[in-house]
Amino acid sequence: MPRPQSRNPTELELEILKILWREQPLSGREIRDELAPVRDVTYTSVMTILGIMEEKSYVRRKKNGARFEYSARVTQESTSRRMLNDLVERLFEGSSVTAMVNLLDAREVDPAELAQLRKLIQQREKEQS
Repeated sequence: MPRPQSRNPTELELEILKILWREQPLSGREIRDELAPVRDVTYTSVMTILGIMEEKSYVRRKKNGARFEYSARVTQESTSRRMLNDLVERLFEGSSVTAMVNLLDAREVDPAELAQLRKLIQQREKEQS
């Protein structure tokens, strides 16, 4: 029985999306060249993944002269929110507090980031009262 398709991009799909979020449209060869410093992947593998990503509606393909160019169909914001919500649901049983506590325990947070978090929490409190 085949594994169910994930609602979230794979690691390589996410790397490709990050490239496209920075600069688009790009050809398959340009995407492969951008991946080269971080991942040893062939052009044909990139094209296969781009085909899968097109089927999943992560990217769109458009003919431009003699080549196809790819652009992201999903935004970075919507993708990160969906992936984060999935992580909170699956790992932290839906508890945002537990997820945030674990994040604060796992990583260094500089004072400026803590101040920004305090401000966001205060804004949410005002919005809810």
